[in-house]
Amino acid sequence: MMFSMTAFSRQQADGEWGSLIWEIRSVNHRYLETSIRLPEAFRGLENSFREKLRMSLNRGKVECQLHFKSPESNGSKLKLNKDLIMLLLQANSEISESIGHKSKISAIDILRWPGVIGDHKLDTEVLDNEARELFDQALDALISARKREGGVLKNLLLKRIGSIQKIINSIRAKMPEIIANQKKNLLDRLKELKAELEPTRLEQEIAMLAQKADIDEELDRLDSHLQEVERIISSSGQKGRRLDFLMQELNREANTLSSKSIAVESTLGAVELKVLIEQMREQIQNIE
Repeated sequence: MMFSMTAFSRQQADGEWGSLIWEIRSVNHRYLETSIRLPEAFRGLENSFREKLRMSLNRGKVECQLHFKSPESNGSKLKLNKDLIMLLLQANSEISESIGHKSKISAIDILRWPGVIGDHKLDTEVLDNEARELFDQALDALISARKREGGVLKNLLLKRIGSIQKIINSIRAKMPEIIANQKKNLLDRLKELKAELEPTRLEQEIAMLAQKADIDEELDRLDSHLQEVERIISSSGQKGRRLDFLMQELNREANTLSSKSIAVESTLGAVELKVLIEQMREQIQNIE
């Protein structure tokens, strides 16, 4: 099973206590790097959320944010402390009598007094449980998204592996003809120059040409690396780092193939190989 490191999830829950929204997004990263932003009332849960991320994910830069809207912010009425208001009015009346001057107190003055607007009492235990449950849902949704994207990447990689294998097989099949043509061209040039070489020297020149053009070893290593790529794709556990290393090895062999090329067909094949390998490397950057 293959997982991508790029995904996003959003989960929301509403109740009498208000509204909770979890947003989790992840992108590719060499290691697992987590960032969690919480409202002040939920700070105590940060370590538990971070531990769940660590147990569920292996790589990626993961950003999590919890949004909370209390009932007040959803437009419910203010809760006034009527007992305190009555005490304030009574105190104002007594002070007015004591100083012999009737003092007026406005509604705004009363509202500004600490404690007049009562806090909506929230059950923190209920909120914490809701936040935990919603986080689990958001994390499960993120993992599912990473799995779906990983399946897409797997199919793309296997498709390009097939294309690379076709190019390798085509180059290998054409090499005897390429060598034969190069030998013929060498003999034709010698005839044009009216040059005569000792049979032994001529054989040496042809052998050197064949040795220089010999790419069987490079083709065999390309085959071997491709088989290892397929094996890793089908295996369990983390794959990204191992596949990235194999892309370096494939690219090295493709470069050697290009440098030893003696015909247009093999040169074009080597170029196409490097293009496909680079496409695979870019896709592998997102694999966990």
